[in-house]
Amino acid sequence: MPQAMKINSLTGADPFFREYMSQDAILKYTRGTAGFGINYLLDHDYKQVYLDAIKRLPQQIVHDGIRVFEFGCGGGMNLLHLVAVLNRDGYNIDSAIGTDFSPVLIEAANKEAQSYLTSQQRSRVQFCVAKNETLLEDLSAGLGKERSGLENRFHFIIGVNTIRYCHRAGKQLDCARDILNLVGPGGVCVVIDMNDRFPAFSSALKNKVRGKRNREEECYLPSLEEYSEPFERTGFEVLRSEHFCWVPHSGGPFLTRVLCTLTPLLNAVARSRAMRSLVVARKPS
Repeated sequence: MPQAMKINSLTGADPFFREYMSQDAILKYTRGTAGFGINYLLDHDYKQVYLDAIKRLPQQIVHDGIRVFEFGCGGGMNLLHLVAVLNRDGYNIDSAIGTDFSPVLIEAANKEAQSYLTSQQRSRVQFCVAKNETLLEDLSAGLGKERSGLENRFHFIIGVNTIRYCHRAGKQLDCARDILNLVGPGGVCVVIDMNDRFPAFSSALKNKVRGKRNREEECYLPSLEEYSEPFERTGFEVLRSEHFCWVPHSGGPFLTRVLCTLTPLLNAVARSRAMRSLVVARKPS
């Protein structure tokens, strides 16, 4: 059975997974229609986090060419933007691979690459279907490569708004262990996800308003300590573990400008309530 069909058969019965298999997901998770807020973050807050993390890589890796990997990449907008930014800033990208469990979003990511990247950049970017909970196994099948050929291969791994689903399934250690196996010595992983202390997480609020308390497990968010723990337990050195960012992905121009203006004040008085949690971890050399 083809890998995309295999994963689809395993997840298709779940309403949550069906949501990410839908055409509506393409609008939400691709750059052109995702919203002003996420485009702002890719150009500012997230970009700065990534560049700071890349500076922690061994200089020989930066010189020879960085191999980038994103898990839970959705429609590819984050990875594609990062590749374009790094090339523009003079970084040498050897290759970039993105994975997501949704074949619909992977198809959208491949189409985005055709319109967003130059032909030279496109030749170094690849997307394939893989679940976060079985990342190394699915990536091996999706790329048609032996597991041994993927272990220690990547230098810079990122995951945005995706690892919380591993926590909800109790598979966070499996995901962190696969990331440890995929990243080479001295390589860095950046995880950005929702902060459980942010007071206005939209899905949780909707369920409370609608009286759907029996679905609260679908809205479960790990604490910052819980986001960090799987990386610590699997052998990573955690370099940063903090709350940051007040701009919602779905924010329009006005709201984004207001929150950017207020960010210094909000950080000063309530940083632990910021919208997102950040973990930056490095595999020991």
